[in-house]
Amino acid sequence: MNDLTVSNIERQNVLNNRYAVDALQENLGFTGMLFEGEYRFTKKMVADFYEVDISTIDRYLSQYADELKYNGYVLSRGKQLKEFKLQFGHLINEATKTTQLGLFNFRAVLNVGMLLTESEKAKQVRARILDIVIATINKRAGGGTKYINTRDIDFLPAAIEEDNYRKNFTSAVGKCVQGHKNFKYAQVTDLIYQAIFKEKAREYRALLRLDKDDNVRRTLYAEVLRCISSFENGIGFAIEAEYKANGGMQLTLDRVKELIAEQEQSPAMQPFIYDARTKMASRDVAFRDVFHNNIAGYLRAVTPEEFDRFIGEKSIDFNEIMNLPENKAVLKRLKQADDDE
Repeated sequence: MNDLTVSNIERQNVLNNRYAVDALQENLGFTGMLFEGEYRFTKKMVADFYEVDISTIDRYLSQYADELKYNGYVLSRGKQLKEFKLQFGHLINEATKTTQLGLFNFRAVLNVGMLLTESEKAKQVRARILDIVIATINKRAGGGTKYINTRDIDFLPAAIEEDNYRKNFTSAVGKCVQGHKNFKYAQVTDLIYQAIFKEKAREYRALLRLDKDDNVRRTLYAEVLRCISSFENGIGFAIEAEYKANGGMQLTLDRVKELIAEQEQSPAMQPFIYDARTKMASRDVAFRDVFHNNIAGYLRAVTPEEFDRFIGEKSIDFNEIMNLPENKAVLKRLKQADDDE
């Protein structure tokens, strides 16, 4: 992870992960006042926790107002404030005539700790955040994140779909493209990978620290696989059409490069490529602590819904599902699929 004090995306990746937030609240033991279903904290409580002056908290509230409000800081007024005072007025030492009161939930408390540079306590909290976030993701992913993509319920249909389209693609390359049969598919595949996520297979392998026996496509997110399927299907069709139009003359690799460049710029492919780059760049940072420099411009925070898809209630145990009798044939197909990247 990058420095939390400077990266809004890194901060949001922590705060959108409710499983890590719950673990942090338990670990830090900072509970506050239970109100309307969540713990609340006053500015004084937050200042005392981080061992800074209230004026320092006020400065950060002014400088990072939108971010802190988004993550749970509220100005309580009217009926809500009246009810809060009835329950906790004896604890907060606020004047009875106060018409508004700033309240933090625990996410906003963590948000402050990720911003504060003047506080040694905040620095200690940030170190604990990094440790607990990594431990929480690994634990909920079954011990590691190399194949966290397979916990998405959409992965298996996308993998089967991609495998079907790939057969058409490899058939077109084998029949219609010049080159050694053991190398040309890998060369064309690398060109497609570079067009979609701007990395060759070996570069991707190095970033994810994959073993030589790991299949690259088994580590890709469903959206990336579907983008590859669409791209390969289009390129396979274009290669075969030009092969037939040329009377059965095989295409050179340079000509295939031109077709791939045209496909990359195709208006029909642009939304798929944008989505694939965004998902790969963002999820690999959040789940695998892997930074793809070539597509860094597509980086954004992972949403709470995505955390649920990959490490929450909506995630699945891929190995458990594939061990079902009706899925064993599918697993065999996926394991036998050529990994020529």
